[in-house]
Amino acid sequence: MKIAKAEYWTVSVPYTHKETSYQVSRDGVTDVIIRLTTDDGIVGWGESCSGANVESILETLKGMEPIFMGRDPWNRDALHHDIALRGIWNFRESTMNFAWAGIDMALWDICGKACGQPVYNLLGGLRNKSVNYFCYLSYGNLDDLRLECQQGLDQGFHVFYRKVGVDIDTEIEAIKMIREMIGPKGKIRIDANAAWTVAEATRNLDRLDEYNIDFAEQPVPADPIENMLELKQRTHVPLSSNEGLSRVSDACNVIKKRACDVLCFSPYWVGSLSIFKHLSTMAAIEGLTVCKHTHGELGIAAAASHQVLLTLPKIVDGHQHTASIMEDDLVALPIVDSPDWGVPEGTGLCINVDEEKVLNYHEHYKEHGQYLPYDLEKIKKEGMP
Repeated sequence: MKIAKAEYWTVSVPYTHKETSYQVSRDGVTDVIIRLTTDDGIVGWGESCSGANVESILETLKGMEPIFMGRDPWNRDALHHDIALRGIWNFRESTMNFAWAGIDMALWDICGKACGQPVYNLLGGLRNKSVNYFCYLSYGNLDDLRLECQQGLDQGFHVFYRKVGVDIDTEIEAIKMIREMIGPKGKIRIDANAAWTVAEATRNLDRLDEYNIDFAEQPVPADPIENMLELKQRTHVPLSSNEGLSRVSDACNVIKKRACDVLCFSPYWVGSLSIFKHLSTMAAIEGLTVCKHTHGELGIAAAASHQVLLTLPKIVDGHQHTASIMEDDLVALPIVDSPDWGVPEGTGLCINVDEEKVLNYHEHYKEHGQYLPYDLEKIKKEGMP
């Protein structure tokens, strides 16, 4: 069995409402959808994360193609090694990881289908019967938040997540209202996207923790790692690392130094499903837990990550996804209206990709372009002339 054909479609799928934070301002998800076909006709699907510029990811995939075409899909790790070192993509590690993760998903999908097994069995089998996902709250006004909280409660969610880092006073009012809505047993998580200094984070987390924060994701810049280490000594709020996990060596360093309590990352963050599993297992050995991160993703990437989560030893509840705020998707996901996703049936990634939707949202991309993860007008307004 050899990889005989590689096809790519850049797609843009809108959100139901804008995603806003200290760092991000985005109206939807733009990613590259990948279809690999073997010489015996097996098809594997994958999704490469766009990051700041989707065209660069597409060109990276095309640049990698001569190295992986005609090769055996079962030799995923060897292919990744050749891409990184012999193809010298390791000099652009984050871009390589965002791109290669989609190829890696498609290879796992092919191998699972070839042997008639779901990917979770190829990764060592089930450790969890289901995985719990969060309710992603918008950065809207209190009336909007109140409605979203009630909808989340009605659907059975108990982990609620909101961005902070823009205006601490209004954010405290929002967190207070969320606590009142979800009650004492619900979990509130916040993400500052590295907006604060260590001193600011210490003071702000003290104020926010009046409402019992489950954990705070990346309150301070990840570099240098001493920021998180110092904050960990100053606050009682559990900390989660995210921005500091964008390379494998960085993730290893965070784990070994215990710079957080929860690692919040994903397969496209570190390049492959297997590396995501290896690092998650390493974290468990060090007594840390894992929360699957989303950088804005469609159903293919969500399904691939779920396969890994089912096999991990120490995961939290309330994993991240953007399925609930998508106007549409390319696959049907049960996590859209429910917090829990069980063991999927089927082989490979256990998904059915709607190819008509792939083409439709590819046309949407060609007409409207990428959903950029930043507000260009805000950058120009706030930046130096």
